[in-house]
Amino acid sequence: MNIAVIGLGSMGKRRIRLLQGEFPNIRLIGIDGNEARKQEVKGNFRINTYSNLLEASSENLDAVIISTSPLSHEALIKEALGFGLHVFTEINLLNHYYEEVIADAEQKDLHLYLSSTFLHRKEIQYIQNAVSRDMRVTYRYHVGQYLPDWHPWESYKDFFVSNKSTNACREIFAIEMPWIIATFGNITDVSVNKSKISDLEIDYPDTYSVILKHKSGIHGTLNVNVVSRESKRELDIIGENTQLCWKGTPSSLEEWSNTSNKMESIELYESFTHQKEYAANIIEEAYLEEIKEFVGLVRGEVKQTKYSFKQDKIVIDWIDVFEEGIS
Repeated sequence: MNIAVIGLGSMGKRRIRLLQGEFPNIRLIGIDGNEARKQEVKGNFRINTYSNLLEASSENLDAVIISTSPLSHEALIKEALGFGLHVFTEINLLNHYYEEVIADAEQKDLHLYLSSTFLHRKEIQYIQNAVSRDMRVTYRYHVGQYLPDWHPWESYKDFFVSNKSTNACREIFAIEMPWIIATFGNITDVSVNKSKISDLEIDYPDTYSVILKHKSGIHGTLNVNVVSRESKRELDIIGENTQLCWKGTPSSLEEWSNTSNKMESIELYESFTHQKEYAANIIEEAYLEEIKEFVGLVRGEVKQTKYSFKQDKIVIDWIDVFEEGIS
């Protein structure tokens, strides 16, 4: 199998590193319009690099992994489908073209795969199982990190979060909403408060407080911001018979024990990998699980994936509601 990774920034390099470690027999090609990135990847990973997909088409490709800015995804997905390639894409954030590409992929018997990393986290899977056994719960979830700390190696004004249509809070919602809906049920109603409380040079709200009501009867609060100087991911799930808390890291999941009458740590990992340039709650294992699922899908070994473009259309429609502030 030959796979091209389009976009050789931090995420594209992560995908290449994980693919080479898990699937040494898959031949990789790098694509990026930036000459310095091409040379860096060519030297560090020993793969051929090209400036665009047309140049790389001579490599007899089977699939692409799109790791570029979300604003470029529409054109790249359509181009890849035009070349008859299966598509893996990072978070899209925009969905106005989904019906078109879904129909095109189905007609050509090609796979569209969308990243939703947290659905592959062991902690989330444990939480989902716990909630499925006891739906009489409520939840409080806070996610926040100071925007200049997202990519310490570059200014926040130089990548896609500076654009209002693909802004930083929108990305947080797109990361979190898939697992929230999968865990607590489809959303039936929301109430939204939003504001800008920082001096960050952005033209969108930096703080959201959202109350969510689910078809299951569960309701909860979701607080999202890009101003928290300490990186935050804090979840509390509370019920008479179920209580869990999680601070986003592999070792921070706790559950109430009626036996000991206290919260006890839940250990799910014998070991995990963390890249030092990222926040402590970002580990490599879930990114690898996504890649394994995609490769299995292309090979015909996986029939059902954890997430889809159709599900993501619903998520992005709700994010649009959050941004409009409809209650």
